[in-house]
Amino acid sequence: MTFGEYIREHREALKSQDRRFSVRQVAQRIGVEPAYLSKIERGDVAPPSEAKIRALAEELDEDPDVLLAMAGKVSSDLQEIIRKRPQLFADLIRQLKSAPDHAILRIARDVRDGDW
Repeated sequence: MTFGEYIREHREALKSQDRRFSVRQVAQRIGVEPAYLSKIERGDVAPPSEAKIRALAEELDEDPDVLLAMAGKVSSDLQEIIRKRPQLFADLIRQLKSAPDHAILRIARDVRDGDW
């Protein structure tokens, strides 16, 4: 599923319960033209900027990192972290590429909790 298809499907699901999730109203709340949001949903234009994706994520109650990844983007704060130690993070990500989710979650928990 493409970024636009995902956004449209999720927005339409919300709209079925709440008319505030029409293209026009969502577009207004995130600061874009309705025609532009419609083009994004149809895949006629590339996904929007990080700021607009974050606004969409908040509006649709979605994880902004997931939407950014679907759009082929990486959060600017993560880019900054990687830029500071590119070799280390590249190696870490490559090592974790095939690790199961539970192993990655355990590593994240250990780092967060300071369990070295």
